[in-house]
Amino acid sequence: MSRESDSLRSSPSVASLSENELPPPEPPGYVCSLTEELVTKAREELQEKPEWRLRDVQALRDMVRKEYPNLSTSLDDAFLLRFLRARKFDYDRALQLLVNYHSCRRSWPEVFNNLRPSALKDVLASGFLTVLPHTDPRGCHVLCLRPDRWIPSNYPITENIRAIYLTLEKLIQSEETQVNGIVILADYKGVSLSKASHFGPFIAKKVIGILQDGFPIRIKAVHVVNEPRIFKGIFAIIKPFLKEKIANRFFLHGSDLNSLHTNLPRSILPKEYGGTAGELDTATWNAVLLASEDDFVKEFCQPAPACDSILGQALLPEGLTSDAQCDDSMRAVKSQLYSCY
Repeated sequence: MSRESDSLRSSPSVASLSENELPPPEPPGYVCSLTEELVTKAREELQEKPEWRLRDVQALRDMVRKEYPNLSTSLDDAFLLRFLRARKFDYDRALQLLVNYHSCRRSWPEVFNNLRPSALKDVLASGFLTVLPHTDPRGCHVLCLRPDRWIPSNYPITENIRAIYLTLEKLIQSEETQVNGIVILADYKGVSLSKASHFGPFIAKKVIGILQDGFPIRIKAVHVVNEPRIFKGIFAIIKPFLKEKIANRFFLHGSDLNSLHTNLPRSILPKEYGGTAGELDTATWNAVLLASEDDFVKEFCQPAPACDSILGQALLPEGLTSDAQCDDSMRAVKSQLYSCY
């Protein structure tokens, strides 16, 4: 399974510095890892011009320093490029996405505090999620979710969300993924009414708010298989929060694997989904995440600077509203789900 290409980092030359003189701090240098084919794709789909790439990054960096001088964020070329690509090099939209990204992390401590792979060993061991070893024909990695593997009495639903977020953070390190995006394959086989009721409007709005407006990733399709009748109720909860573009990328296949294969070829799918790529392997992706422990500790397990209080409620994307705003709607969730039976 191909893994993300790391950005090369360069250090300032110290040859001309005196013994007591320290070199000024510089952001890590950027070296493009995209193939010629992906450079062309990025130009056509994302408005990315290689000759202007570093100029665009500098423009976004300058905007952050001017408009959000106290925002505690990386300003590395490679990091800022994620946001530019996710918003097709529109500076204003990329800046808003960057601010939303940090706002989301501050607004949901249950998910983002102490976010590291070793804290999620139970989720990873359950087989709730994995990334398939092969990409689809468009070059998208396939994130496979199996909610039936979750036992609510073992840990809260937020632990699943933490594992999904960790996986997205790992995937987006790859420039290939930044350009191609990802596909989600969700298997709802065996999801019961009691399990579905945990995913109420409060959780739904927060998760969708992050995926649509708070994270620099392109979701190209969501394929749902083996969905029971209860999924109609789940989707009724989700759909009002989805933008039309994302809603149109949901495909419900039921138990018809032939329908799935028209979108995801059998050659990349495990035999559990009618594929020819062997049995579903969760151990390999778990090992990738666990090997990244130090990176996640550095990024998510440090105290938030006091100045980050500027990321208040006013800056949150629409989905990340306060808990109280969703309390009243929880009563309607079970009746909505029951009506699907």
